[in-house]
Amino acid sequence: MRLPRLYPIVDAEMLASRGIALRTFAEELRDAGVTLLQYRDKLGGRGEILRNAAILTEVFARRNATLVMNDSPALANLARWNAVHVGQDDAAVSEARAAMPQGALVGCSTHTDRQIIAADAAGADYIAIGPVFATSTKKDAEPVVGLEGVRRARALTARPLVAIGGITIENASSVIEAGADSVAVIGALLQPGIAPGEVVRRFFDSMS
Repeated sequence: MRLPRLYPIVDAEMLASRGIALRTFAEELRDAGVTLLQYRDKLGGRGEILRNAAILTEVFARRNATLVMNDSPALANLARWNAVHVGQDDAAVSEARAAMPQGALVGCSTHTDRQIIAADAAGADYIAIGPVFATSTKKDAEPVVGLEGVRRARALTARPLVAIGGITIENASSVIEAGADSVAVIGALLQPGIAPGEVVRRFFDSMS
């Protein structure tokens, strides 16, 4: 599979803390050309997550976009999304694969060489490595791996590689040059005085 260069993660808690409506944010991303999007909600109940998933489904209905549910194959199935992303503390890749329909996309977060090798062996469709740089988005972030960690990950797997953690418009191209196929961004999409859609366009331009 071929990943787009930009992989936005829509974090429900972050949007709520800044008073940004999910639909408005999603429409900005869609209109700027986003085709791969992950929804992350660590605090919402099942009903709230599914309601928000339905909004995203509606916003991207006429686009050839892949919507990825964070953590939960069960919620991905209920939302009728064909993709899920699991972490090291979530369902294993094999368990997620078994819980999803045939042909579903399963991504996996990794932070060490051993985890990359395990995710590759388990058949993850793409492997995320990070945090590449220091990040304030995740309270319990793993140690920073740096660009060298991206290079090591690239040497350990031929699968599509997503880099995450502290990635900005200014450093995104260096991450791609280090071997990542795509960069995942969360907080960097929310910049004072700049519409999210414009931020997305600047990310795409920086990596072209």
